[in-house]
Amino acid sequence: MPRFAILAIGAFDYLLNKTGNMLIRYRPKEVVAVIDPEKSGKTADEIIGIGGSLPVVASFQDAEKYQPDTLVIGSAPPGGVIDDQTRKELLAAIDAGCHIISGMHVFLSDDDELQDRAMQKNISITDLRRPPSPPHFPKGTWQDRQVPVLLVVGTDCDSGKMTTAWEITQRLRSHGKKVNFIGTGQTGILLGGSGVAVDAVVADFMAGEMEYLIDKACDGADLVVVEGQGSINNYAYSGVTMGLLHGCMPEFLVMSHDPIRHMDVLDCPLPDIKDLIQIHLDLMKPFRDTRFLGMNLLTFTLSEQDAVDTIKEYERKYNLPATDLVRFGDRELINAIATVLR
Repeated sequence: MPRFAILAIGAFDYLLNKTGNMLIRYRPKEVVAVIDPEKSGKTADEIIGIGGSLPVVASFQDAEKYQPDTLVIGSAPPGGVIDDQTRKELLAAIDAGCHIISGMHVFLSDDDELQDRAMQKNISITDLRRPPSPPHFPKGTWQDRQVPVLLVVGTDCDSGKMTTAWEITQRLRSHGKKVNFIGTGQTGILLGGSGVAVDAVVADFMAGEMEYLIDKACDGADLVVVEGQGSINNYAYSGVTMGLLHGCMPEFLVMSHDPIRHMDVLDCPLPDIKDLIQIHLDLMKPFRDTRFLGMNLLTFTLSEQDAVDTIKEYERKYNLPATDLVRFGDRELINAIATVLR
């Protein structure tokens, strides 16, 4: 079992430390410390509400007493550039014999100083976002596929798509279903152990990479669950969303949404979810019939009663089962998915 220290300099909060937080939530026994000098002396639970007494320390040197063997970059520095402080911590970890796992757009294994030091210490630097080489071009194997695919889509970036996909996977497995998960971002890849950072793939090959991964994941599975990226209505990332949609050719979709959000991350109004559902169905119409099985809502900012009322409101309004999987568990959403697999 690995022993992760999470590097989150000035970024250990609920949103910025996305990769680190998911490790804390879903692989808590493997995380031994968080490095953030701005919040050192506190616990993870005090800052993000999960993680219990997991310590937050000021530097890798302070983390060494917890015996980490792998340093994970939990959040990307602004602009994806390795600043002096980050480099110092990375070198300290390498010198101590720690492997490095990075989800940054800049590949650490291409950094001469870091790579040379890593080779001297015989440790690995893993860039989760490095695309496959050679790339894969789509062959249309979805037309003969026997195992259904469920793609999680969202109303915006940072709307819980990875969490939704992982929760669905774990909960269906607990119901006895054979479910394989494909990560499409660094966090999903790290959690699930397979996948591709689809936004790092040359656009012509996005669909092909997804088709290739799905073909492999179908072996022995009842369902393949794919983590979504971006949103079809966010002009900065819709190209990635479209590549995923047509690469997966999913039989089923689940929508992830933050119910208090009315503007997207680019300050554009969010469309009505009913319209957004129809857009996805229309985009799939030339190829196959696709259906939405339900919705997962991020209600962590709402009181428990407001969250329950909101979930019921969305179920009535959109005629789909809804829940907050993290907060309230399966409700009807997991049953709705399990039913179509029988």
